Amino acid sequence: MTVRERELRRYCRQLLRKLDIQPHLRIDELCLKLGQHLEKSIRLIPWALPVPGPFGLWMSRPNEEVIFYQKETTRVHQDHIILHEVGHILADHQDEGDEALPDLGPEFPYGLTARVFRRTCYTEDYEREAELVATIIQEWAVVIDYVTPRTSEDPALGPLRSALNPRWGWL
Repeated sequence: MTVRERELRRYCRQLLRKLDIQPHLRIDELCLKLGQHLEKSIRLIPWALPVPGPFGLWMSRPNEEVIFYQKETTRVHQDHIILHEVGHILADHQDEGDEALPDLGPEFPYGLTARVFRRTCYTEDYEREAELVATIIQEWAVVIDYVTPRTSEDPALGPLRSALNPRWGWL
């Protein structure tokens, strides 16, 4: 494991604890809380991206981060695409891999005035870092979901549930 990978793992764990993300991970909730933390909204837009081509695009604007993700795929794949783009945001890749905007059709809402980050392969370190962040978040979500006791509908069990609720600092 490289120093950068260890730093990213530590940063992601600290950030997820700080954002108080609870199981079951909802990507929209993560992006909402992350946007509040960054003091910048994160907008998620499903888009029928051309195939072959990238599955996701990240557009950084002064007051918001915009993530376009492939509309024509499964929900699980969409979540991973979004987390990959979030990985670029968290790893601060704004100066990496800037390419020309692909043709997204005349109905594309932003025209050609914004800076879009489009990547199509994992040969560069910043792509591997973004993929690592997506994987770290997904691993964390699976573990935390697995070890979290299921809640009962019986309100009388509330005090017992509170007493047994573990602390997630080790994640």
